[in-house]
Amino acid sequence: MWCRSRLALEGLVREFSKVTVSPIQNFSQTACKNTVIVERWWQVPLSKEGRPPRLYARRHWVYRFVEDTKHLPQGKMELILTQTVPKLGGRGDTVFVRKSIGRNKLLPEGLAVYPSPENKAMFEEERRKLHEGKVEERIQTRTGELTVQFLKSCKLEVGKMNVDYVLTKEMVCRQFRKKLGVVVPPHALTLPETPITGLGEYWCEVTVNGVDTARVPMSVVPFESPRERRYRNWLKCQGQADAQTPGPEEMSKDDPVTPTTDNRRTDDTKSSES
Repeated sequence: MWCRSRLALEGLVREFSKVTVSPIQNFSQTACKNTVIVERWWQVPLSKEGRPPRLYARRHWVYRFVEDTKHLPQGKMELILTQTVPKLGGRGDTVFVRKSIGRNKLLPEGLAVYPSPENKAMFEEERRKLHEGKVEERIQTRTGELTVQFLKSCKLEVGKMNVDYVLTKEMVCRQFRKKLGVVVPPHALTLPETPITGLGEYWCEVTVNGVDTARVPMSVVPFESPRERRYRNWLKCQGQADAQTPGPEEMSKDDPVTPTTDNRRTDDTKSSES
């Protein structure tokens, strides 16, 4: 009897000690980690100095829901780029992107890092060395690359009045800012060695950040006031409209000739005589 009871008890222990395999063990059963703001329903009274507050067993552990942060608008993530990323910036630039782009693309691919004090100091030192080092060791920034591409695709027009003078760098820099919206300092501009005193086609070179140089075609044309320019454009538009409008001879050729009443009568008379 004792042996049978012992065997039955050992069998029950073995059954309960088996690990039950859950059918959903491959799925993550961890709840989403969000921040929920709560507050105590009953405020804890102040305690004496040097003593911990007295928390009652029940009412001081009752909390009231205040806010769930997962429903708030998500702010953007601040990152420092380690490489040039199109439409964002170049190496060392601080950008603000959506958290999904930063966590799923920029950080895993090594295109950006977090803006920690160590990373900021490292990129600041690198930028200082690039600006103060040799020209061969400097690296063009992303904005500098875009500026060079823009200048290579532009053409500058400089108006010259009926006065004898030599075109200077300051005059060309003002035209760059007025016509193209690009601020070019005089020390970054290079003009031909031959002085420019008359009308014609010339060139100028703009050095961006002391690294890349873009050659821009430059035309020196007679000066026109805004009123004269508007009148010239109006005449040009009128000439195009007149060229598109067909003349009376072309209209007569294109339109079919409709028979008149007299022609119909003569045709009827000829048919009756025959």
